[in-house]
Amino acid sequence: MALFWLSDEAWAAIEPHLPKNQPGARRVDDRRVISGIFHVLKSRCRWGDCPAEYGLATTVYNRLN
Repeated sequence: MALFWLSDEAWAAIEPHLPKNQPGARRVDDRRVISGIFHVLKSRCRWGDCPAEYGLATTVYNRLN
């Protein structure tokens, strides 16, 4: 299955709702991680099989939770 990437229009709708300037470790690229979440949900693959292009599988899974 091809990788899923959020369109510019979809990202423009989502991005204002994400947290900004939170203390702690620097956040990884939100657009990449959210695209990974959609990829796993659409392809129905296991979280551990999430393609590396989206970042660490644990980060993608934990961001959903």
